[in-house]
Amino acid sequence: MRKTIFIALMTFISFMASSQTKVVLKVGGNTMTATLTDNEATRELTKLLEHGDLTIRMSDYGGFEKVGALPQSLPTSNTQITTVPGDIMLYQGNQMVIFYGSNSWSYTRLGKIDGATPSNLRQFLGNGNITLTLSLESSAGIEDVTANTNKEEVIYDLNGRRITKKPLAPGIYIINGKKTIIRQ
Repeated sequence: MRKTIFIALMTFISFMASSQTKVVLKVGGNTMTATLTDNEATRELTKLLEHGDLTIRMSDYGGFEKVGALPQSLPTSNTQITTVPGDIMLYQGNQMVIFYGSNSWSYTRLGKIDGATPSNLRQFLGNGNITLTLSLESSAGIEDVTANTNKEEVIYDLNGRRITKKPLAPGIYIINGKKTIIRQ
């Protein structure tokens, strides 16, 4: 019984870890990824990102964060939080904050930049005002697929001989690596 519960728990934990939403942050030519927290605010943010990238103009504030206005307000679930470098927070429902330092305030947690350190964040975020592009990470790593409709068909008969004469007589052929039946 314990073994069954343990296996079920490990399967659930594995599923939850693999189902976390990732976003890509771009500043200039540099990119970093972040893992979103699962809450109402991030679910709404994800819905926005499903319609396309968000561009957010951000400015330094207090020497420890970049802050910028979102195109619309998101639901809040504020709690008193002490931030660390890499934290991404929602402030007042309509401001995204990325921390490269630390601060204590009432925020709604949005996520955390993957592998963030104070030094790589300062390099990534730079000094002064920035333009951040936020997008959903492609789960397959494939952004776009197009078919090559001009590709020549490669046809073989079942004896392995290449066939170039068309139209094909009724029979079984290997066309572009797939078995195909030609009927009358």
